[in-house]
Amino acid sequence: MLPQFKMASCMNCFKRCCDGNVGGSYVQMKEQPAVLLDTSHMGQEVVIVKNGHRVCGTGAALATVPIVQNKAYFEMKLQQSGVWGVGLATRHADLNRVPLGRDKESWVLTSEGTIVHNGDVLYKLSEMPMESDIVGVSYDHVEINFYVNGKNLMCPVTGAKGEVFPVLYVDDVFSCPFLNYQQKIPRSYIFPTVQQ
Repeated sequence: MLPQFKMASCMNCFKRCCDGNVGGSYVQMKEQPAVLLDTSHMGQEVVIVKNGHRVCGTGAALATVPIVQNKAYFEMKLQQSGVWGVGLATRHADLNRVPLGRDKESWVLTSEGTIVHNGDVLYKLSEMPMESDIVGVSYDHVEINFYVNGKNLMCPVTGAKGEVFPVLYVDDVFSCPFLNYQQKIPRSYIFPTVQQ
């Protein structure tokens, strides 16, 4: 399936809420950096095009910014059948190896309907995400949760440690553009955030 995803920025949400003269004072908010696919942290057979918004080829690419605050949520849209995976990974993950999840450095939901870490299938979904579904990932530095069309799959994963990044892999020249949100953000993740 052809996936798409985009990180949202807490500061952008906060800025929209606080834009204007509140209590007689105005606070100028700094724009957060764009979250793109990282050309310096991708597999050898991965090509990133469209100014960091699209990945093609075979392998994985990390996002340009890690998840550093207490909650984050991002999602992708599946556009057609193919091999894909989405989740979190450290910079030590083997981005040339598809599928991800075979080492202790990545935690991913795969196109096979499995949630994998360190070579172990942690969960097998009863229904696999289908074409046009929206797959979401939330992380609160304790649990990683996966969503399909805004519904929590109730398959929490723990044990992610250190600096982690959103990660996406594709196989056989499928592509993945970053995209604005397509579903409601889960209420507990209303201010997802990343920081450069």
